[in-house]
Amino acid sequence: MGKLIIFSAPSGSGKTTIVRRIMQTIPGLEFSISATSRAPRGVEQHGHDYYFLSAEEFDRAIAEDSFVEWEEVYAGTKYGTLKSELERIWAQGHTILFDVDVKGGVRLKSIFGDQALSIFVMPPSIDELRNRLVGRATDSPEKIEQRVAKAAEELSYAPQFDKTVVNDNLDAAVAEVEQIVTTFLAD
Repeated sequence: MGKLIIFSAPSGSGKTTIVRRIMQTIPGLEFSISATSRAPRGVEQHGHDYYFLSAEEFDRAIAEDSFVEWEEVYAGTKYGTLKSELERIWAQGHTILFDVDVKGGVRLKSIFGDQALSIFVMPPSIDELRNRLVGRATDSPEKIEQRVAKAAEELSYAPQFDKTVVNDNLDAAVAEVEQIVTTFLAD
């Protein structure tokens, strides 16, 4: 088994953008594609952004113990990390990079301990978080308000992560994350 890097944050904090940027600059990182029971948004593709499973397929995978961890993040919408995804990435000798919800991040850190680095990406404020979600134009106003309400709970998980990075300036946040990850991988 190799190392793992876990990113979590409220939706709209910029964690996916940060993850994509560091994957371009730090060699040997490979994104762990999560499974979800929700439908694709925008231009998302199965096997690239997520493994999109029906509710029945997701429940069958749970019953078959196919997940390292999974969570019902929103009512009726589940996300999880497939064991086969970890095996695939480690077989290539790569470091696994996760972009997961806060509960999944805490669970992965508890499973893998010092083998994992957990990073919480903090938005500068709830108002800025709402503006980013509106600007993404991928969710309905009701879904945006649901995500903003959930963010308050998610922010309370930050102390359970190894590092917290405030994303008030994307370039600065990426540089900070690159330093944190590079140091972890050098150990």
